[in-house]
Amino acid sequence: MTFLIAAAGTGGHVFPGLAVGEALIDFGVKRRDVLFVGGGRLESSVYPAAGFPFLQVELRGLRRSLSTQNLALPRIVLKARNLIAKAIADRGVGVALGMGGYVTVPAALAAKRSEVPLMISEQNAGAGLANRIVQRWAIRRFAAFPDTHGLPGAEWVGNPVRSAIRDFDRGVLRSLALDRYTLSGSSPVVGVFGGSLGAGAINTGVAELAATWGGPLLQILHLTGERDYGGLADLAGSNNVVWKRVAFESEMEFFYAASDVVVARAGGAVAELTATATPSILIPGGFGSSGHQLANASFLERSGAAIVLEEGSMTRLSHVVSDLLLDTERLSSMKEAAGVIARPKASEVIAKAMLGVVS
Repeated sequence: MTFLIAAAGTGGHVFPGLAVGEALIDFGVKRRDVLFVGGGRLESSVYPAAGFPFLQVELRGLRRSLSTQNLALPRIVLKARNLIAKAIADRGVGVALGMGGYVTVPAALAAKRSEVPLMISEQNAGAGLANRIVQRWAIRRFAAFPDTHGLPGAEWVGNPVRSAIRDFDRGVLRSLALDRYTLSGSSPVVGVFGGSLGAGAINTGVAELAATWGGPLLQILHLTGERDYGGLADLAGSNNVVWKRVAFESEMEFFYAASDVVVARAGGAVAELTATATPSILIPGGFGSSGHQLANASFLERSGAAIVLEEGSMTRLSHVVSDLLLDTERLSSMKEAAGVIARPKASEVIAKAMLGVVS
């Protein structure tokens, strides 16, 4: 019996999918019996590196503006559907899971055509276009937020995170994390990341913060993304800033353990911020469907776990960071609030649901 997981594109889709696959392994499923489906982006390296079978299909998203490229979409989707349907038949797939994003549509069509039960998982507070399209065929819908717009009847289970984040213990990891990045435990650490590819606006804003910081000694742990690392590696910070730049971190538990507060986008990784009870300053990106990052960030802010800073207000970042680090009572309450809304066992819940269909 094979379990199919369709997840592609950015880390916000890919790593939650990987978390479910690893949860299936923890429940006794053989690694060879979890088939991942995606395109040629991050997923094409992540899943094979983790030892999972991977089916690569051609993917292309719908362009929001008028474009002749949209005319090719039906052909691309049907070709991908046929390839996935063949894999379903050849491998004896018993249940399929779509993690949202472009690949979910052909995977859902293939599951429907093959009469295989379909489940979907939504990472954002506003459901993406793909999940809104295929939800009618899903026997179960899982949501990362309690009131996910556009996905009626969804079960609030949280966004799947890997076991290292699910079982996170800051007290155990803190000293190891500080050593890993050669940071000191005597000064606050501001962690920064913009997702698996990095985020230009955040990187620029943090570079300005590092160069102009006039407060007490500050340590910045900056995951720049591979794309921007070269342009940031040689920049200098002010005399009272220790600025550690890392292109990519595969073991994010150390990043969270080292950070007292995190500056980040508000994609699917907000689940890691809550699972690790990490206070955050969220900079929602305006890309994607349904304004999902703003909705994600707003939920955390209403819950008391985050501060939302608009991308156009990045010049205020230094002020916001300074005020927050000086307000230890607020930092403590943000940690507590993040822990309250965390749902770190989502990967287990979804894996059990998939197992329940085929048992």
